[in-house]
Amino acid sequence: MTLERLWAGWRAEYVSTFGEEGAGTAAAVGAGVAPNGSGHGEERCVFCAIAASTAPDSERYVIWSNETMICVLNAYPYASGHVLVMPRRHVRELEELSGEEAAGLWAAVHDSVAAVKTAYSPDGLNLGLNLGRAAGAGIPAHLHVHVVPRWIGDTNFMSATAEVRVLPEALPVSWQRLRAAWES
Repeated sequence: MTLERLWAGWRAEYVSTFGEEGAGTAAAVGAGVAPNGSGHGEERCVFCAIAASTAPDSERYVIWSNETMICVLNAYPYASGHVLVMPRRHVRELEELSGEEAAGLWAAVHDSVAAVKTAYSPDGLNLGLNLGRAAGAGIPAHLHVHVVPRWIGDTNFMSATAEVRVLPEALPVSWQRLRAAWES
């Protein structure tokens, strides 16, 4: 079974777009990309579309970026403040990164951890890479690192019994908090 998400009523506008081409990916504004990243190659990769888009960072939920790396909010978060850190270059495997990209990825993960801690004061963090579909990657075609804030007791009866995650904060609020924390 897949963990479902229960969005609060104030998220109705976002949820009502599901089923439209490219809808539900939050950050893939105007990209016309399937939300599961099911296409092959750069032309159908939601992460490449986010990186290439000229839409404002607040619409794409880009927290930070430079020439080689980009950090965005996860459109389907496990917790409020769930960040994805990735290379701009379309690469599937960790070992495909150049030495400079690998160092840049780790530096961006480092800075993402600091921003999440500043913005959310979590009790802990999960950091992870899912390399390949068998490892649980939802978008296996583009390497990305998850930075997920965690709190003692954050798994409640909804997650444990109904496989539904309740997200108490809207994505624009998470973006504002993390962007402010990153800049501080």
